Amino acid sequence: MGAARADEAPGRRRAMRILDDGMREVFTLYDRLPARARTTPGLGGGEWSPKDLLGHLESWQEYALEALDAWQEGHGPAIDAVIWSTSTTALNREAVARKAPRRAADQRRRAEATHGRLMVRLEAFGDARWRRPGTARGRTAAGARLGDLLGGPGGLFRHAEAHLRQLRPFIEERAGTEAAGSGAAVRRRR
Repeated sequence: MGAARADEAPGRRRAMRILDDGMREVFTLYDRLPARARTTPGLGGGEWSPKDLLGHLESWQEYALEALDAWQEGHGPAIDAVIWSTSTTALNREAVARKAPRRAADQRRRAEATHGRLMVRLEAFGDARWRRPGTARGRTAAGARLGDLLGGPGGLFRHAEAHLRQLRPFIEERAGTEAAGSGAAVRRRR
């Protein structure tokens, strides 16, 4: 996550749309998968499953919620210190490992609940607050900082969108294969 410039940050409502659209698409695609495929590794050719991806996206939304809480209390978020002392790869690996014991259905519900809480908090945040730094000592507008936490290669607030390039082909392959496989099994039994 790079340092975001305030003039790069979309307005609060636009940012909320970007964030919500990306997560809604992730949830829709995830829901298309057969239950067994939700915990199958191989997303993007790596070790993560779609369930792991939901946990990963949820973790970054939790960091954004923690930032909102910290700013409300008048100090910087703990994630800032973590980001400066730990690689993003290690941070992501730890967060996915911490959520690995969750059942797929539980992870799905929790990710959507966390996303819902974040959207409610962003709605209440206000446009004036969005344009000001998170703390009195801060230099980056709160909206830009949140966009950085929730961003991806495509820009601020585009974290979920960034993972769609991995999720879409995984789902097309698994949803089509398992659906076709189950149909073939039914035909053979006749």
